[in-house]
Amino acid sequence: MTTPDTSSPALRPLLDGIDALLPVLRPLYEDLHAHPELSMRETRTAGVVADRLRALPGCEVTEGVGGTGVVGVLRGGAGDGPTVLLRADMDGLPVLEATGLPYASRVRTTDRDGNDTAVMHACGHDMHVTCLLGAAELLATHRQSWRGTVVAVFQPAEETGEGASGMLADGFADRFPRPDVCLGQHVGPFPAGVAVTRPGAVMSASDSFRVRLFGRGGHGSSPESAVDPVVMAAAVVMRLQTVVSREVGAGQRAVVTVGSIHAGTKENIIPDEAELKINIRSVDPVVRQRVIDAVHRIVRAEAAASGAPKEPEFTSLGEFPVTENTADATSTVVDALRGALGEQGVFTLPQPINGSEDFGLFGTALGVPSVFWHFGGADPALFADMTPEELATRGLPPEIPTNHSPKYAPLQDPTIAVGVRALVAAAMAWVGAPASA
Repeated sequence: MTTPDTSSPALRPLLDGIDALLPVLRPLYEDLHAHPELSMRETRTAGVVADRLRALPGCEVTEGVGGTGVVGVLRGGAGDGPTVLLRADMDGLPVLEATGLPYASRVRTTDRDGNDTAVMHACGHDMHVTCLLGAAELLATHRQSWRGTVVAVFQPAEETGEGASGMLADGFADRFPRPDVCLGQHVGPFPAGVAVTRPGAVMSASDSFRVRLFGRGGHGSSPESAVDPVVMAAAVVMRLQTVVSREVGAGQRAVVTVGSIHAGTKENIIPDEAELKINIRSVDPVVRQRVIDAVHRIVRAEAAASGAPKEPEFTSLGEFPVTENTADATSTVVDALRGALGEQGVFTLPQPINGSEDFGLFGTALGVPSVFWHFGGADPALFADMTPEELATRGLPPEIPTNHSPKYAPLQDPTIAVGVRALVAAAMAWVGAPASA
């Protein structure tokens, strides 16, 4: 791995160009926010990205990578050097927006199961796209200030765990320059102006399942003639609450969430089946397997206790590995972020974040270091002098919406500028270094 020079003077003209770029990036962000698209359907977003990349001097653009992914390759004008991958995800969520913003999403569509749904950028991926496009423009404009190659990856379907794996399966490693390091970021409910990360595990693993519970339908007035899957489902939901509280040690980390439950069509009809969607978060592989096994055991046991006519059916809805930050590369990124955001603008997380990501698949598949960090998008005045480290251990004030909330939307200012600064500074820690003698 190439040793970077985080003090490179080449960084200054790029950072100085951010303010002039904001009048372009703000309306871009609002447009993306108003037009979210579900996973693997990001055709409009991909088109916007590709058009803007093509307008940059010297940018080689490839569309349709892994479905709707877009890759832009920029080459520095100061000679050969390292290759840096910068990644942003593009997909929205099936959430009805309640932010009240003038550019709030009013998009509705049909999901994969044929259900009508609202769509919202409830996780900030519109901010990620905006920041990476801004960083790409600065890097392209100031090509003579850096050497090597930057690969800007606009990834689909992070929310479903299909995007990074889909791009890699589409020959990513052979079609694009192999990076020396993979870098990514995520906006979150931290104070705007700060970035947080840590070496090692920085985000949790995630495992999701659809569970079908089978009963025997009948008239609501004669439950003795039926096997009620609604009661069965309720028993499963309540019993699953004991997995973490009674089967995971106090010093260990795990979360079990039942995020969806569906059964029946009418109040006086006992249905034939019920469906649950279950999500598990963990960091330690031993704990992960213990929790998965416990969920399966409890679901089967409650079905048997209810007299279900057949075994429950489990279907995987996707999984994410633990997101791991390479220690040396993380140290380099932290130094670069402190140089760009200030010493008080970068904090080390005391423990991994329970959210999950597929970004780490790039570094793992390509066999190179990777670093992922979060940058704040919430009004700093709401935090009552709490540091991001305290937030990671004590939790957010209840009035601050989190990612995936219908009320979540980061502040445009200073969030856009901070996200661009972070990407540019981190990338330039490698490609901004002067060529070796």
